[in-house]
Amino acid sequence: MDIFCLSGSASPQSSNYYLLKAIEKSFGDQYDIEVYDKIREFELFTPQRLQEGIPADITTFKSKLAAAKSVIIATPEYSHNIPAVLKNMLEWCTHSGELADKYVLPITFTPKEPRGEFAMQSLLMTLQTLKAKVVSQFPLYKTDVQEEHQQIILPDETREMISESLKLLVLKN
Repeated sequence: MDIFCLSGSASPQSSNYYLLKAIEKSFGDQYDIEVYDKIREFELFTPQRLQEGIPADITTFKSKLAAAKSVIIATPEYSHNIPAVLKNMLEWCTHSGELADKYVLPITFTPKEPRGEFAMQSLLMTLQTLKAKVVSQFPLYKTDVQEEHQQIILPDETREMISESLKLLVLKN
């Protein structure tokens, strides 16, 4: 797969998930894209759990992540940080290195500026620790898209910015 997309939200009806689905729908004819949205179901990471054995759902996730050429992470900002479920997912990858040398496009998708700035800083620091290769960072706001019936529609300008970001992501591979 070319691009593995992760929603950093715990909500099954997350606008971040629907944003990723809009990207998949808009660019799926150009790239092999998979949107994953089950990180909210992951067990809480602890070093002891690594010793006890990694749960099957996390092993499957890590295999998909390792096989992907590149990754998009779309996240909201909760309390000036990334959501706990996203941090938990990243912690499951700390020791095994699935994000090492992987090209990543982090997106913060929040209601309006300046929300998302602290989440982006936190995500970038974590991705740096995991040795991911961040090709760009993309703050996006709900004012940049249209929402209709739990679907996100990408206006031309936003679609073009995402298109250019995807080109950067894929060209690096």
